[in-house]
This record gives sequence, structure tokens and C-alpha cells, in this order.
Amino acid sequence: MSQGGSSAARPTSYCKHWWVSLRSTHPTRSTMHDMSFEFLKKLLTTPSPSGYEQKIQAVVRAWAKPFADELRTDLHGNVIAAINPTGSPRIMLAGHCDQLALMVQHIDAEGFLYVQPMGGWDMQILLGHRLCVWTKDGPVGAVVARKAPHMLTTEERKKVPEFIDIWIDIGAKDRAEAESLVALGDTITVELSCQELRNDLLTSPGCDDKVGVWTVMETLRLLHGKPLQAAVFCVSTVQEEIGLRGATTSAYGIQPTVGIAVDVCHATDMPGNEKKQLGETKLNGGPVVFRGPNINPHVHERLVAAAKSQDITIQTRGVPKATGTDANAIQLAREGVAAGLVSIPNRYMHSPVEIVSLKDLDNAAKLLAAFCQTVTADANWIP
Repeated sequence: MSQGGSSAARPTSYCKHWWVSLRSTHPTRSTMHDMSFEFLKKLLTTPSPSGYEQKIQAVVRAWAKPFADELRTDLHGNVIAAINPTGSPRIMLAGHCDQLALMVQHIDAEGFLYVQPMGGWDMQILLGHRLCVWTKDGPVGAVVARKAPHMLTTEERKKVPEFIDIWIDIGAKDRAEAESLVALGDTITVELSCQELRNDLLTSPGCDDKVGVWTVMETLRLLHGKPLQAAVFCVSTVQEEIGLRGATTSAYGIQPTVGIAVDVCHATDMPGNEKKQLGETKLNGGPVVFRGPNINPHVHERLVAAAKSQDITIQTRGVPKATGTDANAIQLAREGVAAGLVSIPNRYMHSPVEIVSLKDLDNAAKLLAAFCQTVTADANWIP
């Protein structure tokens, strides 16, 4: 099977990154550091399917290099940027860079692609979207489709389709043309884009959890040149969406005393969410600091104290079990880690239209920087 034709012979791809700035009509964006804002946009428009994070990790390394005392990428692909690496205690800050994707499993005689999910897709949201197939020679434009509604039976209309019921159309005339462009195992994302909305909000399919990566790497920038007793390791972890895998390996290697994951959590400030079950969490309400068995109480208390010292508004959420975040893997590394979880409120999680607040992002990074600066070598983390 061909692994892709030469780039010279490839048709022009219509799967291009784009950025729409609405500052002229929506002049309400906060004063996020301009260079940091450009970094955020680049993260959101760079593909990062689980296990295929090389492109986005190159973006992370380029950002971290001027601010880190040590910078390395481990065998799993996690990028680890350290400040004051010989300090004590060792603090790990982690955001996962991988995003939901699809993988090509089969190409039929007519040139249509059949796929399986990488991460937790909602099929009803996926249908009808424009996609990018990420091949070794570059992106190929595509759409995800099924039979038109006019042709569906009554039973088919009632049923959410399975992945075997849909296909990816790249416009190929037959299998030979499709195989000259696409290889089995290639990954697919929705078109990568980001757009500013009103009131400091931003929408992008990659907020989960590229905004977490941005937060820990912005913390790196804020800590650069500041006095620290602790060693701080800012980590862009891989493969969270398929089992918290990068956090498991990087925490084992770093051997932190304290580890804080930065992820997204469900905002409940829109129709359809049950606040009695999820709590009340809103965009522009500040980063969310979690409590529960996954969270070390001293870490939580110090995060709250750091927020008060910097006049940062935070929101609190309780989780009565292990969280589905990197904090779970970090807590269980080696003999155990004092774990924390700071989250960015996110509307429409695991969809192509996730929405977050730039203010919440800014304040999450400031909170983590303040936390790290207050940690001393003699701090007690035992519950």
C-alpha cells in the first residue's frame, strides 16, 4: 500500500489553519500578554491527536526554551520544562496537549475512508463537520458524512449511528487515488480554528486541553527570573485522552513531591446542565480549584491562600472520587504525590465549539505562579 505520493504531485489542500480576530467589533478582550496570546492561538491551530503530538510539542518547546533552565522531551513524548531544577520540593505542573481525533482504518473501492475514534467523541456532534486528514505530506481536506436524511429509514432516524455507519469523503475518485494521499493509521481532526467571542471568550475545538498546556507554560514565563525554593517542572503531557498515559510516565520520571494538573471542567452557565450534580461553574468566574479524595488538602489550602494573596477570584468544585484527569495518575505515581487540580471552565466539552474565558486562563497561570513562589523546602504535605 502506498504511504502517500510526493508532495509535488499532491493537489492543493483546502484544510488550512485560520484565525479570525474580532477585536474591531468585539473590543472587550482582556490585556493578555500579546506574545502569550499568539502562543495560545498557535497551540489551538496545531494538530495533536493522542500518540501523534509531535507537531504541537515542537510549538511548546519553542515557547519554553527562553524561559526554562532545563528543557527535554522524554521517550513517551512529554515535554518537560524546568525552572530551578535542583530546588526542593519538586513541583510538577501538567496540562495534556492531545486532542480528540479519528484514525483511518479502511479505504474502500470507491475511495471513502472508514475510521475509529481516538477519545470520547459524541457522534451526533461529529456528523456533518469539515475535517483534516493529517498525512505525512500534509493535511488533506475532508468531510464526515452518512446517508442524507431523505434516504434514512424510520428506524435509522431514531438511532445514533455507529462509526461503521459513517464515512470520510476526501473527494477521491477511487481507492488508488485515496491511497496515494492517505495511509492506514493516519489521524483526522475537525478543522482547527479559533475565534474570539464577546466578553473575553474564545471558541476552538482544541480547548481540551491545549488551554491547560498554555496555562502551565505561561506559568513558566511568569516564574522566569523569580526567586524560588522549589524546583518547578512544567509538563505538556501526551495521551491523556486514551488513559492518562503521559502523566503516568512523566510523573514517574520527575518524582515530584507536589503535582498539579490543569485541565478543563464543565461550565454550567448555559442551558441543559444540572447544577445540583455538577455544581455552579461559570466562564469569567475564575479558575476552578478542586477538592476531594484525589486532592491533597494542603495543596488545596495553599492554592486558596495563593489566590487570596493575589486577589484572584476562584471557584470551588468537589469531586467525590478519582478525577478523570492527569491529577489521578500523578497522585498515584511511585509512593504517592500530593496532588491538586486547577481547571478552566469550558462550555460544550468534546465538541468542535468548546468555549473558554481568556480571563480564566490568565488568572489560572497567575494562581499557579503565586503558589509555586510560596512553597518552601520545609513545607509539610502529609494529610
